[in-house]
Amino acid sequence: MDRIDAMRVFVSALDEGSLAGAGRVLGRSPAAVTRAITFLENHVGVQLLHRTTRSIRLSEAGERYAAACRRILTDLEEADMLAAGERGAPRGLLSITAPLVSGARILRPILDAFLDQHPTVKARLLLLDRTVSLVDEGLDVGLRIAHLPDSTLIATRVGEVRKVLCASPAYLDSAAPIESTADLVHQRCIQMTAFGQESWNFPPVSGSSGTRHVTIEPRLVVNTVEAAVESALEGRGITRVLSYQIADEVAAGRLRIILAGDEPAPLPVHLITPEGRLSVPKVRAFFDFAAPHLKAEFARRQRACAD
Repeated sequence: MDRIDAMRVFVSALDEGSLAGAGRVLGRSPAAVTRAITFLENHVGVQLLHRTTRSIRLSEAGERYAAACRRILTDLEEADMLAAGERGAPRGLLSITAPLVSGARILRPILDAFLDQHPTVKARLLLLDRTVSLVDEGLDVGLRIAHLPDSTLIATRVGEVRKVLCASPAYLDSAAPIESTADLVHQRCIQMTAFGQESWNFPPVSGSSGTRHVTIEPRLVVNTVEAAVESALEGRGITRVLSYQIADEVAAGRLRIILAGDEPAPLPVHLITPEGRLSVPKVRAFFDFAAPHLKAEFARRQRACAD
């Protein structure tokens, strides 16, 4: 069996979440998919997948091998396109990652519009609230909300977002006045696990160098932005989110931002790709298409959350 072909089957199984799904996408029988995975496992001498009748899960060795397979397949695709002289013709599978909320609300509609213009391009959009290594996981493009470390990534800044406190007008009208961060101790708070549960941190006051820590006792702790925002909209308390996540609610008057003067410095938003990938037509075309649309959308949301 051809090892590269078996790698494609292996990666397809991971992308689809099952051996049966890989078979459907590749037009192969379940037995053929199983043979390809078994071939790779015999070749490397370790188990790559823990398989049940309904699901698959990567082993520790499988995680490392999957990252290597994605890199190899990406490099092969790029080599084929360059050899064929198709530098100006976007085609093939475009792999993109983004945070859950910004990916679903902002990037996904832009990607849909891009695909409408480029019928020879397919896309895989992974929405993950964790830092993803584009190189290790074989991805072409990422949307990242964070300060970027020095690296070989090519980055285009497309906006900035603020970490804000917000609540509904009904809650604020009924609650004790909130004039400083110290007043948060006496408020009902809705916390997200991603931002910690014991305290909210704020920049130092003028003349001080130490970060301020405000201890809170949340009435509700959730693990998604949607849940925190919905609870705040219902007047259940104050929550802390990123500004773009509530821009439409603020513009409609359904939420108010409070203590804007105590916010941390904004976080930059970048569209990123590994060094060298911009020479691939599908990546260059997507960068050129998506960057101005992302800049416009993040700017609109920033204006909506302005004082």
